[in-house]
Amino acid sequence: QVQLVESGGGLVQPGGSLRLSCAASGLTFSRYAMSWYRQAPGKERALVASISSPGGITNYADSVKGRFGISRDNAKNTVYLEMNNLKPDDTAVYYCKAFVSLLEWWGQGTQVTVSS
Repeated sequence: QVQLVESGGGLVQPGGSLRLSCAASGLTFSRYAMSWYRQAPGKERALVASISSPGGITNYADSVKGRFGISRDNAKNTVYLEMNNLKPDDTAVYYCKAFVSLLEWWGQGTQVTVSS
């Protein structure tokens, strides 16, 4: 059974930082590309960042380039999202996704709220 469990969300002031983690189990982690998505209230879920399998190639949404960094530790079956200089517009539920070919799995999400 594949499970993705996100953690690290919370309340942070504008300009602050958070690091999200997504721990995977039940799959050969290094074979899967990983992504972070986010969904703000009233908006569609949108891609934030992705990293290739087994790693080395990353992509970012324009809105987070230069502020967010995605990385993975295949030994720990974990993908990370380092978020710096956070803005109120970054407030959303953040989800991780594992995918290869037509197969994909999602985590349950973690809330990030950026507010003073």
